[in-house]
Amino acid sequence: METENQTGVLEFILLGFSEDLELQPFIFGFFLTMYLITVLGNLFIILAVSSDAHLHTPMYFFLSNLSLIDICFSSTIVPKMLVNIHTEKKTISCVDCLIQVYFSMLFPILDTLLLTVMAYDRFVAICHPLHYLAIMNPCLCSLLVFTTWFIGVMISLLHISLMMHLTFCKDLEIPHFFCELTKILKLACSDTFLNSTLIYFLTGVLGVFPLIGILFSYSRIVSSIRKMSSSGGKQKAFSTCGSHLSVVSLFYGTGVGVYFTSAVTHSSQKVSIASVMYTVVTPMLNPFIYSLRNKDVKGALGMLLSRVLSCL
Repeated sequence: METENQTGVLEFILLGFSEDLELQPFIFGFFLTMYLITVLGNLFIILAVSSDAHLHTPMYFFLSNLSLIDICFSSTIVPKMLVNIHTEKKTISCVDCLIQVYFSMLFPILDTLLLTVMAYDRFVAICHPLHYLAIMNPCLCSLLVFTTWFIGVMISLLHISLMMHLTFCKDLEIPHFFCELTKILKLACSDTFLNSTLIYFLTGVLGVFPLIGILFSYSRIVSSIRKMSSSGGKQKAFSTCGSHLSVVSLFYGTGVGVYFTSAVTHSSQKVSIASVMYTVVTPMLNPFIYSLRNKDVKGALGMLLSRVLSCL
């Protein structure tokens, strides 16, 4: 990253949500509360899955990985924003901004791919129940998770490597509450055609193909459920898929919402508010969706909480 007509350390300015000083304590408390709920909720999911032997299955292995990703995603964005609000300092260094761009791309990619893997897991469990444990063996599960991380890391590194060659001018104000890739590219003085082309191409690939995989899996799942003669079996199948479908709908719904908000409005504040949905709200709601709709997770969380309280 280079700058024109500038000396010293390159810093960006995060404009955030509002410059109204009276609103800052409310914004700080609001996001601090949501961040704590996100971290604690997802941490409880991870601890519940790891502590209960009945949850040592592929589905809950993927769920605990999803919870870890949600914690990391929120931790990439919210703490820096809280520090900026508390210190009334809106600057972020070039290195910190690049790091935030990298991880703010990595974790949504991991979310997309892992939700696709979880859909495949449900497809095998319902459509091929007798071969489920043989197909979804620990080796395959670990390989699938490793592959999602490998793809996410490589794509994020590719974007960052292209950003390193950009030149920036004097106007370094980012109309957002975190360093978001497209906002950074708009500040560049040099040509960003290759960066923009890569964004559109990879967004299409990572948005369309995983969604096709999820829709295909659930089309087969619905077909298999309709053939079941037992009403109890149908109910159990729907309950295990309901949580995942809710999370998928929330993830893609908020992503599409942010895209259309950016397309139809030039208000940076409205875009920032829409971005809160997928950067903060979705990771916060995921643990509640899985715990409220899943008896096994609720039971494991109850046992975990009772152990914690007994130790106090």
